Amino acid sequence: MKKIFDISVPLSPELPVWPGDQKIEITHQYKIEKKGDANLTSIKLSSHTGTHIDAPLHFVENGKTTLDIPLEKLIGKCLVTDAQGLQKITADDLNKMDIPKKTNKLLLKTDNSLLWKNPKHPFKKDYCALTADAAQWVVDHNIHLVGIDYASIQLFTDPADTHVILLSNEVVIVENLDLRFVKPGEYRLVCLPLKIEAVEGTLARAILELE
Repeated sequence: MKKIFDISVPLSPELPVWPGDQKIEITHQYKIEKKGDANLTSIKLSSHTGTHIDAPLHFVENGKTTLDIPLEKLIGKCLVTDAQGLQKITADDLNKMDIPKKTNKLLLKTDNSLLWKNPKHPFKKDYCALTADAAQWVVDHNIHLVGIDYASIQLFTDPADTHVILLSNEVVIVENLDLRFVKPGEYRLVCLPLKIEAVEGTLARAILELE
């Protein structure tokens, strides 16, 4: 039997969100215990909350939406590589990771994952992410999906270059992964975003199967 790792983060009102974004609001509209006919919940949040994907439209004018992303990019063999101990990930760092040439889905396990011990922690601005030259490395090596274990694939203080390089080349970005219990190595990724029209990003449930 294959081992399955849930690498999504749980949604709650206390989950950290990007500064200025809509915070998660979960409202119990009806409750059986309060003489309702059923339990019914409404949820208000940003499309970039929790584990989610970015489509080109996020940073590319008239770019493709999440519905335009082929499912083949979101399901299949995936490499989890060890980037722990780094404050940022550069092209030189990626070169040193001995990433096989056949890799087209890459998840980066950094010290960020330790933050998910407490999924209700305050937003952390000094998380680890890719520099622009690392984003270009990803494109140059024909990787069509890249994931990171915190809120953004680019550093908090950087301009949008990392996002623009990846998304203008139609690389799928997956953010806010929890890789604490995943060892570096090869897996099968299943990352299924919500099927919503005309959006630049959307929530996803992501799992890894140990091949």
